[in-house]
Amino acid sequence: MKNMTINLIETDLTTELKNGAAEVIALRRYFHQHPEASLKEFETIKRIKAELTKIGIPYESVGETGVLGTIQGGLGEGKTILLRADIDALELADAKDVPYKSVHPGLNHACGHDGHTAALLGATKLLKSHQSEFSGTIKLAFQQAEEIGAGARQFVEGNFVQNVDQVFGLHLDSSVDVGKLVTTKGATNASCDIFKLTIKGESGHAARPDLGRDALLTAAAITVELQSIVAREVSPLDNAVVAVGVLNAGTRYNIIANEASLEGTVRTFSHETRHFVLDAVKRIATDVAKAHRTSLSFENYNAAAPLINHPVATHFAEQIANDMVGAENVITDNPKSLGADDFADFLAVSEGVYARVGTRNPENPDTWYGHHHENFDIDERSLVLATEFHVRYALNYLQK
Repeated sequence: MKNMTINLIETDLTTELKNGAAEVIALRRYFHQHPEASLKEFETIKRIKAELTKIGIPYESVGETGVLGTIQGGLGEGKTILLRADIDALELADAKDVPYKSVHPGLNHACGHDGHTAALLGATKLLKSHQSEFSGTIKLAFQQAEEIGAGARQFVEGNFVQNVDQVFGLHLDSSVDVGKLVTTKGATNASCDIFKLTIKGESGHAARPDLGRDALLTAAAITVELQSIVAREVSPLDNAVVAVGVLNAGTRYNIIANEASLEGTVRTFSHETRHFVLDAVKRIATDVAKAHRTSLSFENYNAAAPLINHPVATHFAEQIANDMVGAENVITDNPKSLGADDFADFLAVSEGVYARVGTRNPENPDTWYGHHHENFDIDERSLVLATEFHVRYALNYLQK
């Protein structure tokens, strides 16, 4: 990896990272104190734009609460890389007793997006300071609404990822010790589809069920039959989940329900399996409803595609990670997660990689909580590594 590294990285980066660490931590704590829900990140994006202006980065808005900054290398045209940070928080109480606790009741940066935003802003400042020393273009995507799978598609559908040669993103990870980095090729996160089935039947007295058409019974039968998809239609060597989390039906104990609704999710690790399973959900639900003499409508919300890291980009990220922390601290076979991340939408249109940065301090139990927990927190030393990973990947990719 050393022979691939630009001189400025070797000579200046350690000092610059050390000098900028306090500012990155302060930004992370600001965002942590002021979390905002998906598609409501108005003050968050206002602060991000102010920081970009201060650094001297031109930008354009993406939707109401996203922004894309640009750094044009001073050595002329070249490749284009996009770096991404998600900025939204969760609708969850913050139970921590820390100075930077959320000041907005019921909102909490319990997934690390505050750290993602701060680290990319720190990287932006470093990259801007070396603008005259590289060719090509660096795009900086501060993306809204990852938690509901509505942000990345605004960048993709708005053609902001058009003609981008490479995308790079990272996620802080409380299951990995601080000082370790994760670069795993192939599918690492599942797709997420959220389906809703509405069943229409016919009311009747429970004493005469033969005169009604029971939507509740239909919904129960569909719930059971959907489990046959993974058990009998998906290869046992593949991975898939079909889960129903909501079933609503009925108004009174002695009335045959004339309407019922189901809500559930499909998770898979490939585009092919995803389409197959969704078609199976619709087919089985429709056939069961017909067998019960009821009708059915099917809706699906596409929250995220499967997140599949490109093998060449992942190998490149691994080389950089080895150079940063040593090969013994780089994890290349991290277990797959059935949790989704809409960075997958970027990877669906451009080659790239989604890495992870450990935040768990084995000596500090406050950093052991899982993501989406009301006590979630990080070892802030991870922010320097996250900042460095952005900078090294971008500059070395443009040099490569």
